[in-house]
Amino acid sequence: MADIKYYDVILKPVVTEKSMSGIGEKKYTFLVSKSATKDQIREAVEKMFPGTIVASVNTMNCEGKNKRRGNVYGKTAERKKAIVKLTEDSKDIEIFSGI
Repeated sequence: MADIKYYDVILKPVVTEKSMSGIGEKKYTFLVSKSATKDQIREAVEKMFPGTIVASVNTMNCEGKNKRRGNVYGKTAERKKAIVKLTEDSKDIEIFSGI
């Protein structure tokens, strides 16, 4: 298996109404690599955002949805989401503060 670096683990933040409601509890949602483990996600968040301390990581594999356009059938891409909870004395993640 290829060794993935911390900047390849986190793909992008998830900005939805539900994920934004968790910011008050210091829970942040990211799309991550399909092969990333919880330890790799924890390490990537702590390296990418200095001053953050991760308390827990919850992951979920989201299957692709069946879609149809006319007579053509297909599926959307599969993805993996991670909900990262920070400790109380940790700094906030700045990319979510302006939203």
